Amino acid sequence: MTTITARAGLPARRHRRLPWSPGALGQAIDVAGAIPAQVVVGLPLLLVVATAQSSGPHRLLRMGALAWLGSLLLAYLLLPALTGMQRHRLRATAAIEIPRQPPAPGRLTTHGTVAAARSQATWRQLGYHAVAAPALALAGIAAISAWLFGIMCTLAPLFALGLPSGVMLRRTAYTWPAGIYLTLAGIGMLLAAPWLTAGVAALDGLIARPLLGPSRAEELENRVERLAQTRAGVVDAADAERRRLERDLHDGTQQRLVSLAMNLGMARVQATTEHDARQAIAEAHEEAKAALSELRDLIRGLHPAVLEDRGLDAALSGVAARMPIPVRLTVDLPRRPAPVIEAVAYFVVSEGLANIAKHAQASQAEVIVQRAGDRLHVIVSDDGAGGADPARGTGLAGLARRAASVDGALEVTSPPGGPTLLTVDLPCSR
Repeated sequence: MTTITARAGLPARRHRRLPWSPGALGQAIDVAGAIPAQVVVGLPLLLVVATAQSSGPHRLLRMGALAWLGSLLLAYLLLPALTGMQRHRLRATAAIEIPRQPPAPGRLTTHGTVAAARSQATWRQLGYHAVAAPALALAGIAAISAWLFGIMCTLAPLFALGLPSGVMLRRTAYTWPAGIYLTLAGIGMLLAAPWLTAGVAALDGLIARPLLGPSRAEELENRVERLAQTRAGVVDAADAERRRLERDLHDGTQQRLVSLAMNLGMARVQATTEHDARQAIAEAHEEAKAALSELRDLIRGLHPAVLEDRGLDAALSGVAARMPIPVRLTVDLPRRPAPVIEAVAYFVVSEGLANIAKHAQASQAEVIVQRAGDRLHVIVSDDGAGGADPARGTGLAGLARRAASVDGALEVTSPPGGPTLLTVDLPCSR
């Protein structure tokens, strides 16, 4: 079994700025690929500049102003598509998740146009597409040029071999000390190029987050609304849990205690011989042990003592050991998270494994609990029949509410025929 740890990526990070490292080359490709998407809005202006170079300065200025207005109009008409494209690009290439803005109804109507003109989100997005994105494209072109010129200058002697003897590059490449200076300049540009592309990529993410995503006030408003919904879900879940406890106590432990009291009462009244008394005491003893076992299970379901005393690894080991099928457990926690996060992770795994035992028809399961930065990732998978649906009352909806109560997220992937993958992402800033 392969254990995934957060430390596995450290050696790669140490050398990611070397020109020949896969990380640096991949980032250069991402920056180069972002340039066409960043200059979409500026295409009318670029076409005017390219086709009107022979015109007078006043005519060029007027045409440039008209092209700029046309670019703004194009950006407004295509604003949702352009923003969605940039969000998808940043998520795919830089793992930057920008929250989706709520769609504005009737954008092309008079009322919708006025509302969009008053919206700060519209102007922020237009600012990114019309101003920031073209500037980032120019920075990206400069960074990619450093790569290209660095390679050309470093390998200038090889390039010059195929050139005629009168070409300046061939004379320079084989002239002392100009050829050495050219090669050293190329090596310097190659060493600087990864840092330039990394800076452009970081600047892109730094600018895109506030311009394409919600503002701080909108984030707080959305968070308050989400927390209000989460609070309602937690209240419903707590009420359902209370009813379950009442039902378990009434149907289980209370009935056993009633039976125990009746057996002892009958033994007190009817037992006339030592054999009858021993038999009544034995039956009462079994009932008492069964009641204690049910109480232990009930208390373990509320909050297991081992979780508080020894942490998540020991608590989940006990859950996995009680499963009727083999469970591979991997826990990578350099330090313990907050108690409430530990509790949510424990109940997610416990309920997930219980669902596997009841519904999945699986032969084995796997649990991975891993901390990466300030997030705790919990993955529960099995090789069963699949088809798990939170809407069908298998406990997954309750797990989603429990994860949302601490600002986490739950995702279930369970195609018919399996396998089922339950992923929970929880905040873990402690």
